[in-house]
Amino acid sequence: MSEKEKIEELLTRGVENVIDKKVLEQKLKSGKKLRVKHGVDPTTKDLHIGYAVVYNKLQELQEMGHQIVFLIGDFTARFGDPTDQGEHARKLRDAKEVREMAKNYIDQLGKILDLKKTEIRYNSEWYDKMKADELLLLMSHFTAPRMLERDMFQERLKKGETIGLHEPVYPVLQAYDSVMLESDLTVIGNDQTFNELKARDIQKDYGQEPQDVVAMEILVGLDGKQKMSQSLGNYIGITEDATTQFGKTMSIPDELIVHYFKLATRVPSEEISRIEKELKTGANPRDIKARLAFEIVKLYHGDKEAKKAEEEFTKIFARKEKPTEMPEVKADGKKLIDILVENGLVASKSEARRLATQKAIKKDDKVVTDLEFEAEKGVYQVGKRRFIKVV
Repeated sequence: MSEKEKIEELLTRGVENVIDKKVLEQKLKSGKKLRVKHGVDPTTKDLHIGYAVVYNKLQELQEMGHQIVFLIGDFTARFGDPTDQGEHARKLRDAKEVREMAKNYIDQLGKILDLKKTEIRYNSEWYDKMKADELLLLMSHFTAPRMLERDMFQERLKKGETIGLHEPVYPVLQAYDSVMLESDLTVIGNDQTFNELKARDIQKDYGQEPQDVVAMEILVGLDGKQKMSQSLGNYIGITEDATTQFGKTMSIPDELIVHYFKLATRVPSEEISRIEKELKTGANPRDIKARLAFEIVKLYHGDKEAKKAEEEFTKIFARKEKPTEMPEVKADGKKLIDILVENGLVASKSEARRLATQKAIKKDDKVVTDLEFEAEKGVYQVGKRRFIKVV
């Protein structure tokens, strides 16, 4: 692929919008080494492949020789970005709690980026030292009406819902991060565009050239309805085992196959076009989905593990057999619900109870509805893909 083709692929595949595209194209063609910012607030212990849509784009830029600046929002994560749906009034988090979650992010990021070539920063570096008068001066660069222009705030105002005074301040802080990092380019999910456009404005105020913005499409979750999210349970975790990743990928709706190929794999665009044509002309979606699952697992576990996961999936789902290997735990007098939560078969007790009412939990192939009893020896299955052996 020529340099021109690489740049075209970079700015189009999975990309929702580029600001300013002409300027960015010129910078990329000039050979200038760009400082490429991406920020994330640690809100959970693990990352999922929805995050990786952006990280894969960062990897392309890193391979082209640009400096990736990965910003951990350990200050902003304490009160959270109001962008997240339904979480208007997030509870404030403790700084120590946020730092603990951030540790896992770096290890997981290393599955995609070369950490030796990545600049890792924390926005507590400047915000923990900022005085009240400095914060007020920073906020004076923005106006309340402009900050409330966001669709999410307008919708809430129409509904008569409250907006915390701290919420419109979040974009101010995210914008100032770009000033502190002297960002030339930021790669983000499309839902962060408003915040990063504010960064362009404030960079001008501080005498910097405004950063360009590459806004990526949002990966739809396994449910085929909402964006991928741990809280919604519709995600594929970056650190999940190969078999789980394969099985989860096979569960996506058929209409998302091409969407996932474009955003969650590194399969060449020309090949994805051929796959799209094959689906339209009657190819079996299950076979193509298996190829998709293989490509996703290969990214995080390698070719060998991807092949094993494919074989395991066929064994469990096509032949209805038990997995070759499964975690073993001792009962130790614990209730079944506690064992399921502690070993990651469910995210919480409430999820366990919900799955039990749906008859999605079995012991030795028999449905289990009471989870409060002391676990007995046997093979327990949660949903279609999760197994554990109690010994």
